[in-house]
Amino acid sequence: MTRIRFRQSLEDLKEQLLVMAGLAEQAIQRVIEAYRVRDLSICDLVIRSEVAINRLERDIDQAALDLLAMEQPMASDLRFILSVIKINADLERVGDAAKSISERVRRMEKMAAVELPVDIPRMALLAADMVRKCIQSFIEADAEMARSVLVMDDAVDAMNREAYKSLTQVMEEQGHAAPQALNALMICRSLERVADHATNIAEDVVFWVQGADVRHHKSVNLGRDQQEPA
Repeated sequence: MTRIRFRQSLEDLKEQLLVMAGLAEQAIQRVIEAYRVRDLSICDLVIRSEVAINRLERDIDQAALDLLAMEQPMASDLRFILSVIKINADLERVGDAAKSISERVRRMEKMAAVELPVDIPRMALLAADMVRKCIQSFIEADAEMARSVLVMDDAVDAMNREAYKSLTQVMEEQGHAAPQALNALMICRSLERVADHATNIAEDVVFWVQGADVRHHKSVNLGRDQQEPA
């Protein structure tokens, strides 16, 4: 593979990843709206988009592995391809989380409406902003923007812990509201996972741009997909 073709292949790989990122970000935005207005047709769109996200994940992985096998890239090009493979996996999981939330919204729509002591739209908007910002940092190769996403994760974690406490109390004290509270609790957990995946992506951007490993950047970070409500 000539150097020109290799550079073009890297650009093509980046473009594929950005298409997938757009679908994942859109899925989160849609599911926020589905929860807010209880529109099940939006849930259908989210579930269908996951099929496209899964297909892109396979295509991107194969393209990245082909580049590794054929070119044996060095230095920043190698870091870029490795980061793409890892970001690809996290974007697919963002799609999974959006689908999971849409399924919870469907269940809640069938139940009697109750007031719950949790601001899910606010938590969702913050998680979605993390996804948007980590993708923007990838587009611009901006390590400082990526690092700012790591700080935002603290706020989502705090909101998830507060939701866990308040919603488990509802389940213990208000039997009639327990099913709705349980679904809301699982939505919060999925949003916390979205924030974790955005954090992972931000860490990968820093690794690609600066060659620095910033995983486990804080003592409360239990690693990818490992955090549980306190």
